[in-house]
Amino acid sequence: MCGICGFAGFRDDDRLTRMVRSLVHRGPDDEGRYVEDAVSLAMRRLSVIDVAGGRQPIWNERRTIGVVMNGEIYNFQELRHALITKGHRFETKCDTEVLVHLYEDYGEACVEHLRGMFAFALWDRDRQILLLARDRLGIKPLFYAHVGSRFWFASEIKALLAGGLERTVDAQALRQYLTFLYVPSPRTIFEGIRQLPPGHILTLTRGEVRVRRYWSLRPDPEAVSLGAEEAEERLLAHLKEAIRLHLISDVPLGVFLSGGMDSTTLVALMRTVSDSRIRTFTIGYGGADETYNELTFARLVAERFGTDHHEEILEPHAVDLLPRIIRAFDEPFADSSAIPNYLISQVARRTVTVALAGHGGDELFGGYPRYLGQRAGMLYDRLPSGLRRGLASASRWIPESVHSHNWPGRVRRFL
Repeated sequence: MCGICGFAGFRDDDRLTRMVRSLVHRGPDDEGRYVEDAVSLAMRRLSVIDVAGGRQPIWNERRTIGVVMNGEIYNFQELRHALITKGHRFETKCDTEVLVHLYEDYGEACVEHLRGMFAFALWDRDRQILLLARDRLGIKPLFYAHVGSRFWFASEIKALLAGGLERTVDAQALRQYLTFLYVPSPRTIFEGIRQLPPGHILTLTRGEVRVRRYWSLRPDPEAVSLGAEEAEERLLAHLKEAIRLHLISDVPLGVFLSGGMDSTTLVALMRTVSDSRIRTFTIGYGGADETYNELTFARLVAERFGTDHHEEILEPHAVDLLPRIIRAFDEPFADSSAIPNYLISQVARRTVTVALAGHGGDELFGGYPRYLGQRAGMLYDRLPSGLRRGLASASRWIPESVHSHNWPGRVRRFL
């Protein structure tokens, strides 16, 4: 995890310093910046690939195109080979450097060649164009603001606020938060501050901002005709390839292991594509929170695949953690999973720099109980409206449970 920030349309070195200092937690290893009258770029780096040589901003051969990036380009090795074949010269072994050379060949369409999770800002000095880009699924964050002739960008909202932007709540964003329990892009909770949506690029050319989608998820017509066996084989091949690419790292790497389907699949596939040491991390809870424990299942998986397993029993006080978590998010976020994710990240950071996690598996493969609720809801809607109103009224007497599954609470919300 790194942090990038900067602005265009004016020069203010002190303001840039305040912005980049607010991102030190994202990149404890190094700092880089580039400043001219038209644009200022800065970043804090967490070194993962080419630890010694990957300082940013990174430039092309003529130093006319510079870039700062947060994230990782998983197919950078094949891109690098292709670019060298075409005559480009590389000064580092860092994945970030492929961006400037791809841009030389393809312009803003360079993003269409990338596989990875990324948010970057690229400055074209000759054409006076600032290009911002965010990965297809929006794994890496990127925020911006455009006020008059001035433009700001950053990995986190706090850096924009440190840059002098006003803290005014966006009333429409607040309504969206109360509806969805988060603020959907492109809005943020702050008026005038936007997030670049996933799969989009932004260009700033002489004060004019243009936002364009470069990718959207489309169904594969060929996949519809696949039989179950062939579909399973292709899915497994894609998962193995994804894991293999994610394991490219010059620093210690681990995986969060809960013992559930998603993290167990990660560990199993890591073992099939690599003979390297696998470090797994699990947290458990003491006292009244023991029902949330998954230690037994995690231990079984660790033993089965011979991992270097680390576990820790915690008795966290969530109220004490909230100020730190809120500061990390910068805006309202109502998913309580932020708390265990914060805790296990703290534990893993003592040993590794990078960790894989099974996030997204439930969305891709229908693992959430809410999907069962949606199916049951279609049948429930067939009941007489009077009966449904009566059940809804009676549901207020169903108590919430403090246990991890909280089935009474789910029934109450369903009714």
